[in-house]
Amino acid sequence: MTAPVVAGFDGSPESLAATEWAAHEAERRGCPLDLLQAWPWPHRDVVGSEETYRHALDRLSVRADELRPLAGPGPVTSAIVPTDPAEALEAAGNSAAVLVLGSRGLGAVRGFLVGSVSQEVLRRASCPVVLVRAEAVEPDGPVLVGLDLTRPMDDVLAFAFDAAVRRRAPLRVVHIWSSPVSSEYTALQAVGLEGDLSAVERDRFAEQLDPWRERHPEVPVTAELIHGSRSVALVDAAAGARLLVVGRRVRRTLLGAHLGPVAHAAIHHAVCPVALVRHA
Repeated sequence: MTAPVVAGFDGSPESLAATEWAAHEAERRGCPLDLLQAWPWPHRDVVGSEETYRHALDRLSVRADELRPLAGPGPVTSAIVPTDPAEALEAAGNSAAVLVLGSRGLGAVRGFLVGSVSQEVLRRASCPVVLVRAEAVEPDGPVLVGLDLTRPMDDVLAFAFDAAVRRRAPLRVVHIWSSPVSSEYTALQAVGLEGDLSAVERDRFAEQLDPWRERHPEVPVTAELIHGSRSVALVDAAAGARLLVVGRRVRRTLLGAHLGPVAHAAIHHAVCPVALVRHA
């Protein structure tokens, strides 16, 4: 069976945008759409709780009906899962093609997630996760992907090229490189080695990208090497993109697991939908 697109829902503006985006993605993929709402309270026998639960169930069913015309021929299902939101999404992600959540931007992921739960989902989900803001639209711009040349990025490139193919959109690939610390960089400038740094980056960039260009000759590709702050430059480059694709590498420190700074900047500051694809 084709893996579904799974979208979190709670009735908020962010989750409405996320589920609409997910419906279009299910249509593009020709796969099922599953709407999921977590219900973390184990008992419904408190006064008023059964009525609240029924209201949530009805609202979820209505949303599924609204999305069926957008989702293509595949089935649209909905369910309330009586468990912790992070656990519900992690479990759904194990069998999903894509997991889609609402995002407030400039803060924690929202949808039907609150606070630290959002970070748990991004750390734990095994499938690609797409974050969609309430005001997000997909303009006629390119799919944008940011590459990190220090590690394998085949999963990230595979997702980005697939997204471009399904949208019949151009693909813009950027790698943002930073100079060494100030004193080292000044020394390199003095001996004329600054150009050698960018040449090395350019060769590594082509080495990662060229095989994918050969596999997808139908995709118009623009490749750019940008010098600057990775987080700032990537968010700036995302202006006008219909989708930003970045790697999702979870780092483990003494303070616990967390996303890298580039992924963190993308989910908080990019206006377009952001796809985070897990990589080594």
